[in-house]
Amino acid sequence: MRHSYRPDIPPPPQPYRTQVLDHLGLVAAMFDELGIAEVIDKATQQNPEMRLVTAGHAVKAMVLNGLGFVNQQLYLVPHFFQNKPTSRLIAPAIQASHLNDDTLGRALDTLYDFGVTALYSLIAATAAQRLGLAPTFAHLDSTSFHVDGRYNSAKPPDEQVIHITQGYSRDHRPDLNQVMLDLIVEHQAGIPVLMQPLSGNSSDATDFGQIVREHITQLRTTYGTTYLVADSALYSAENLQKLADTSFKWITRVPATLHEAQAVLAQATPQTMAPLAEGYRYHVVGSSYGGIEQRWVLFYSEHRQPQAQRTVDKQWRKQSDQEVSAFKTLCRTAFACAADAQQALTSFEAGLQTTFLHASTVCPTPHYGKRGRPGPGAQPDQIVYHIAGALASRLTDRRARVDQQSCFILATNELDEGQLSSQAVLDGYKGQARAERGFRFLKDPQFLASSLYLKKPERIMALLMVMTVCLLVYAALEYRIRKALKGKRSGYENLTLAISSAHGVPCRYGHAPDLPTGPLGTDATRSARVYWNA
Repeated sequence: MRHSYRPDIPPPPQPYRTQVLDHLGLVAAMFDELGIAEVIDKATQQNPEMRLVTAGHAVKAMVLNGLGFVNQQLYLVPHFFQNKPTSRLIAPAIQASHLNDDTLGRALDTLYDFGVTALYSLIAATAAQRLGLAPTFAHLDSTSFHVDGRYNSAKPPDEQVIHITQGYSRDHRPDLNQVMLDLIVEHQAGIPVLMQPLSGNSSDATDFGQIVREHITQLRTTYGTTYLVADSALYSAENLQKLADTSFKWITRVPATLHEAQAVLAQATPQTMAPLAEGYRYHVVGSSYGGIEQRWVLFYSEHRQPQAQRTVDKQWRKQSDQEVSAFKTLCRTAFACAADAQQALTSFEAGLQTTFLHASTVCPTPHYGKRGRPGPGAQPDQIVYHIAGALASRLTDRRARVDQQSCFILATNELDEGQLSSQAVLDGYKGQARAERGFRFLKDPQFLASSLYLKKPERIMALLMVMTVCLLVYAALEYRIRKALKGKRSGYENLTLAISSAHGVPCRYGHAPDLPTGPLGTDATRSARVYWNA
């Protein structure tokens, strides 16, 4: 009996599915390494056993969405994670459908109930400790974000909630309501160590003084910061008194509108100043403005001179045209006597700024009663006097004005040159660009800032904290890669980091060494591309 031959039937293939990780593995790994979710859940008393999506998980999802550079609103977060491995990026058992707008809204309410400034301070302190940061300089600055909707703009201001209203707009949209955000950024990694949401019509001079009074001691005790750096909005007699009460060292720019500053700038002579590196010169001047003993350092910058010359030329040309036009009008004016003409000429000459009288004279002009040429021996009925002359430009004064525009004054209460040299004062203030760079990041069109539309202002405050956390994670990741490349690729000190996104255009790329470790470390390394300009 023949047995029938039946070949072995292979088992059915295992189902596969493709999910996109992109650069989000880097972001999630750094978020976990900094312990942000743990800090949030511990502070807000979240119980992961009782809740599938805790406040820390929701913040992590919003950070991943914000750093995904897709410019999507919060209610589209489930759509953003539809093809992402959420169980690996966020936490096990979490699916994209769990990250709906109700879940994220309740998380924002939880952040506000605890206090966004206090909660972020805990997050930043933990992050700085894990990154090993000990910043010497802390940079204070502010910006504005316009929002869609009226919110509480028609209601009286509340001390506990920001007032969303119109104010001075850095976005050049004074017609829209806005909110303000104050940041203090450390100088080593550029991470924000303090954030505070403010009402849309807040003043920098007043808000900076409030931060000095309420939070400046935290910088010394938590981070060991020595110097607070800010722009000229901090420099007022009231704020200097508040800083004096804290015994904190500071560096700030002196407003050129002060009479004392104008007197110092008027005497600026770059040729006699002491030279510094990179085309700078300096001169030290003592001051006691606001009753505080301080050191003013007058700096001259060769790099500012072309821009200063263009500015002075524009102002000089406008003022000269006005003076020439006024002189022509004066020359057409008829005076009854020579004394009146001379008095008017003297008064006009005293008001000249960009020109001077090169030659001038008072000429009599006879007027006859009849039209036509007067006959021989005819006597004029009236003699009037006119001014004739010419104006010339003050070239020496113009050169002095260009030198003044090329100078600026920095002030510090560190009187000891040995503790803080003039070069260190300049370097510390130039680090203010880190705070401005952070604001440019938050306002990028591909970021979350274009979706500031929520149900209530309390959630706007919480969302500003989430946006600052995004900046913290991005800056920490960039700092870690810079540090790794500095040790292994000494030729790439001027690294420009760009996290790859679906819309990114690479220039040169390579794999980043020594990236964040953890459950996503391997995937993060494989999915990251680092771009730099050599």
